[in-house]
Amino acid sequence: MITIAIGLSIILLLVILYLLFRIGTLASIFRGSTERAAGTTKVSNRVNGTLLLLFLIVGGAAFAWSFVDAWDTMNLPLASLHGEWTDSLFWTTMTVIGVVFVITQILLFIYSYKYQHKDNKRAFYYPHNNKLEIVWTLIPAVVMALLVFGGWQTWTKITSAAPDNAVVVEIVGKQFNWMVRYPGQDGKLGVAKTSLIDATNELGVDFSDPNSHDDIINPLQIHVPKGKPVLLKIRSRDVIHSVFMPHFRLKMDAVPGMPTKFWFVPTKTTAEMATETGNPDFKYELACTEICGRGHFAMRYVIVVDEPEDYEAWLASQKPFVEQNPQVLAKFQQESSEKLVADAEKGTAEEVKTEL
Repeated sequence: MITIAIGLSIILLLVILYLLFRIGTLASIFRGSTERAAGTTKVSNRVNGTLLLLFLIVGGAAFAWSFVDAWDTMNLPLASLHGEWTDSLFWTTMTVIGVVFVITQILLFIYSYKYQHKDNKRAFYYPHNNKLEIVWTLIPAVVMALLVFGGWQTWTKITSAAPDNAVVVEIVGKQFNWMVRYPGQDGKLGVAKTSLIDATNELGVDFSDPNSHDDIINPLQIHVPKGKPVLLKIRSRDVIHSVFMPHFRLKMDAVPGMPTKFWFVPTKTTAEMATETGNPDFKYELACTEICGRGHFAMRYVIVVDEPEDYEAWLASQKPFVEQNPQVLAKFQQESSEKLVADAEKGTAEEVKTEL
């Protein structure tokens, strides 16, 4: 708040000074004093040019200070393998753009001061220069091409196929919470169908599929092992959501009707990150970064990175969904039996009809 107040005060002061000089110029004109007005215009140009240089210096210093002051807030500690590639690409791009921005802004304000209006000064007519046109077209084109190529290489590595031994976690977004599913001991997720979604079976899991009988659904926290690849299978039940895990530099949209995925390798446990940050209550977080409605703020999930052996112990302690909700499995089994009986009766009727 103090920083904002100081910035607003500086801007207000500059605006007041500018308006005072404008008022003085207009007053001179209305009084009919041409010479005085001309003199005031010259003074006004010098003052405006000086204020522009002052704004460059003060604004540049304020920007540098705010950047350094907010460094820890905007540059969260890194906790994934591919995050190093992402950060490297980001800061390379920011360095190139930042250098160009600083140079162009300095020249803009200096030229505004140096080339202010003077009665005895005439513009120099400089219509065209082919060499200059080629230089300032080729250099940005080459730099941008290199940045795009570097970005493509990084994106290709990040979105490559996950290793076969990756831990699989399904994340499903809906208004307004995340739902999570782990495969059980068989390592395979059961089939899910939107037509099977109801108040109990929110993911629409088909429990007639044997692979679903040991699936773990909606644990209190998402647990993943340190140093092992984790494959996130992402989908949405209603509108577009977005899976965002800032410390892992992970972001992928959850799109209805179009499953997406993202894999990463955690490199620091929650306990290690708590020690590094000096925050004993530190928690990794899954958040939604796509405005999805009034309850968007509620779409959060705590992520815990464990040592591999601790992760295995946690996974073994989780009960499959069908053990916690036996009525769901019983319902599917009953419906499956009724379907078999109906099919058998239909088949018998068809045979009788054929004989007749």
